[in-house]
Amino acid sequence: MTLTFDAQLPLLGIAAWSGTGKTTLLEALLPRLQVRGIKVAVVKHAHHAFDIDQPGKDSYRLREAGAAPMLIASRARTALMFNTPDAAEPDLAQLLAQLAPLAPDLVLVEGFKAWPLPKLELHRAALGKPLLAPDDPWVRAVASPDMLDLPAGVEALDLDDHQRLCDWVAAWQQRWPQQALPREVPA
Repeated sequence: MTLTFDAQLPLLGIAAWSGTGKTTLLEALLPRLQVRGIKVAVVKHAHHAFDIDQPGKDSYRLREAGAAPMLIASRARTALMFNTPDAAEPDLAQLLAQLAPLAPDLVLVEGFKAWPLPKLELHRAALGKPLLAPDDPWVRAVASPDMLDLPAGVEALDLDDHQRLCDWVAAWQQRWPQQALPREVPA
């Protein structure tokens, strides 16, 4: 798993254990970032098979018949679909290469927590899961409703303060690519 960072494609991972609220937070942040004029792309990792079209519809039938890829477009939306039955986990570098020509101002990556990219970790102590930050040098900040003992160089944010989180994420694109390096973790 390696990524080559593009100075023109700011990346920020949103990393957390399942049930922490990654998607809920993104739903709150995306409209706020859009109002600021920031065009945000999102790459979401799914741990299961999924469909974005419906069985019986033309795009579904053509994809199932072997179209590779299947691109469907209208005035309202465009979708590019691939069946990947023999693939291992998705390759984030390949997905980002597909996004790059669309020139988003910022790419938020939900999931892919094992990948080496700068991250905002979400944490809820009530879930009983460990913090990622102590062992992941790519975590730059942790958003949590709880008081946490964080490693040096990791900023503490309030998970419930969506305005402050939006400010932090919006500022991230200004700090890119200077902060696109892992922090030092004591041995």
